[in-house]
Amino acid sequence: MSALRKARENAGLSQERLAELAGTSQPQINKLEHGQRKLTLDWAVRLAPHLGIHPEALLGGPSQPAQPHAGTIPSGMPRTPMGTPMAAPAYAQMPVRSACRGGIDQEMFLEDGPIDWIAKPDYLKNARDPYAMYVVGESMMPRFRPAQLLHVNPHKPPAPGSGVVVVKRSKAVLIKEFVRRTQDGGVVLHEYQPMDREFTVPAEELDAMHTVVGLQEP
Repeated sequence: MSALRKARENAGLSQERLAELAGTSQPQINKLEHGQRKLTLDWAVRLAPHLGIHPEALLGGPSQPAQPHAGTIPSGMPRTPMGTPMAAPAYAQMPVRSACRGGIDQEMFLEDGPIDWIAKPDYLKNARDPYAMYVVGESMMPRFRPAQLLHVNPHKPPAPGSGVVVVKRSKAVLIKEFVRRTQDGGVVLHEYQPMDREFTVPAEELDAMHTVVGLQEP
């Protein structure tokens, strides 16, 4: 019997009820219980609060009751800064987002769900909804290089020259340098490759803009 199935039955939950609480579907829970889908850390932190255990218990660690602490989300599905449902494992951690190349104009598209969790750096300990994101592509070299992990504060207003993560309404994602806002609510951005240029994302295409506040080398 899998650890997930055992924990679910110990909690007195059906697959349907656990799926409802975790914001997923019964077939997904069934696949996780039978090993047809890998029980990743993301799934563990998403399911464990509804089972009353630590995520580690689902991944082979000690099966101890979960202890509530600030920032842990015991139920429901809050949303990441990018709008994707997720659950946070602890107040001292933040999700790592992943993106893949696609589209035109050096655009990227976010993959579903966090791919990892890392400790918040000191300068983000009290920030709301921070996240990290890998650089994909070379449009911002030499400032940002592929595989660097950017630390992002979605609630800090960017200053001219700040690195930013821009999300379009089409869900395309750009990592660029902020230049200024336009009078109609758009933003002027700067990139270095394949040519050094400034360009505008019109207000009607802009969904969100988040400020890069630090980075980690690969």
